[in-house]
Amino acid sequence: MTRIIQGINFFRDNIFGAKKSLFEQLREGQRPLALFITCADSRIDPNLLTQTQPGELFVHRNAGNLIPPFGAPPNGEAAGIEYAVQHLAVRDIIICGHSQCGAMHGVMNLSALGSMTSVADWLQFASPCVDRARSRIPGSEGSELFQAVIEQNVLVQMEHLKTYPFVQQAASDGRLRLHAWVYHFERGEIMAYDSSEDRFVSLPEATRHKLLVPLDLPEAIPDQASS
Repeated sequence: MTRIIQGINFFRDNIFGAKKSLFEQLREGQRPLALFITCADSRIDPNLLTQTQPGELFVHRNAGNLIPPFGAPPNGEAAGIEYAVQHLAVRDIIICGHSQCGAMHGVMNLSALGSMTSVADWLQFASPCVDRARSRIPGSEGSELFQAVIEQNVLVQMEHLKTYPFVQQAASDGRLRLHAWVYHFERGEIMAYDSSEDRFVSLPEATRHKLLVPLDLPEAIPDQASS
C-alpha cells in the first residue's frame, strides 16, 4: 500500500499540474477514440501501451478479456459495450488478449482451479478456444498450444461481440470498426488479426484495412486514417 500512496503523492505533486488544463476539459465530458477490452492482468497497461491520454480510451477489463454473448444474464461487459457504442459513439472496438494469460492457462486446466468456482464459471465464456486451437495446430502442446489458445480466445470473444445488435448496426452503418489483437508484453509487440490471411501478424506488417475484422456485412467497413 505504501508504494501506491507514494505514487498518488507523486502524481499530485509532479504530474497533475502539467496536465491541469486537460483534466479541466475532461470535466465537461469524454469523447474516447475507442473501446479497449482487455485482461485484468496487472502486467497490461492499455494507456501505456497505446500512449494515450486520459479521455482517449474507454477501457473495460476482466479476467481473460471475455465478452458474454448477447442475451446472457445482465453483466458489466454488455453494459460497457452498449454505453461505449450507443452513448459515446466510439469509432473502434479493440479486443486485446496477451501473452502468458493466466485466465487462458485456467481454461486449459480447469481441474486445477480447485475451489475457485466463480473463476471456472466465468471461463466457460472462453471454453471453445482450446478445441479450436488444437484443431488449428494438430499435435501442438506446451507454449505453442498456449499461444494458439490465447489467439483463438480473442477470436471467440470477437464472435460474441458480433452478437450484439447495436454493434451489428453501427458496423453496418460504417460507424464502428472491430480489431482483434494480442499483446506480447515481454517484447512490447502487438500481433493483430489479419482476416485476409486468417492469422495474427505484427501490427506494422499489415495495412490498417486488412486489420479490420469483418462483420459478414454486404460492404466492408471503410478505413478512415484521419479518424
